[in-house]
Amino acid sequence: MSNKTSISPSDTRDTPLPETEPFALTEVQEVELNLLLEGLYQMYGYDFRGYVRASLTRRIMNRMKAEGLPTITALLEKVLHESGFLERLLNDLSIRMTEMYRDPSFFAAFREQVVPLLRELPEIRIWHAGCATGEEVYSMAILLHEEGLAKKTEIYATDMNEKALQAAQKGAFPLKKMQQYTKNYLKAGGRKAFSEYYTTDRQYAYFKPLLDDNLIFAQHNLVTDGSFNEFHVILCRNVMIYFDNNLQQQVHRLFYGSLASGGFIGLGSKESILFLPKGLHYEEFNAQERIYRKSNGAG
Repeated sequence: MSNKTSISPSDTRDTPLPETEPFALTEVQEVELNLLLEGLYQMYGYDFRGYVRASLTRRIMNRMKAEGLPTITALLEKVLHESGFLERLLNDLSIRMTEMYRDPSFFAAFREQVVPLLRELPEIRIWHAGCATGEEVYSMAILLHEEGLAKKTEIYATDMNEKALQAAQKGAFPLKKMQQYTKNYLKAGGRKAFSEYYTTDRQYAYFKPLLDDNLIFAQHNLVTDGSFNEFHVILCRNVMIYFDNNLQQQVHRLFYGSLASGGFIGLGSKESILFLPKGLHYEEFNAQERIYRKSNGAG
């Protein structure tokens, strides 16, 4: 595992545009946006062309505002010619909205309904796709530790953002968030004092090394990279809501091909498999919590 370093928030000069603020691009801005996305793909291999435009555009406009840039074309100029700027923009465009035991009822259902079936397996491989800064990865690691499954489990945590992965590897989260995370942990069926899993200083909570033994962090882009293993569980929660329909279908094909027969996939509360490509077969294992099971015998 690589050396662990911290991640710093992006610079901002003014308050960012909220995700709910409506706006429309001009015809010229639409062309500029297309050129920016094409440039990112052609030069660096980062493909945002299939992302939902509204959220993507807000993030780009916020970066323009922070840099004091008048046009999207000026932003593209910096992407192509200024060293280090690409990393700042990617940090903006990456999806990092997460927290420990986000949607506690999901983790409670996973513990009560999925874990008993995982016990039957000789080994367990779990893929957290789009793990961001790792809060949900450590949540699952704690859950499996409490259920006695940690020693036979490998958790692969991936994200396209290298800085987010560095933060995830460090396993350090703001101390001020621990009160809310403790509430989430208890609602999710936690069985100990949550504070047993971390040490603190004045700013951060550091999760204990016992959780590192079965965690593997790696850079992976859901849009451009392929499958790298067969998994018994895939978790990709609140990521695909940022993808358009075609990209969602592409990523679902990737997940389907990466999931073992009888394996489980967990999606976010606003995500669905209703529009999956034909030929992908899942059973609704827990429809309310968006947990689905790949049909036995499916290829």
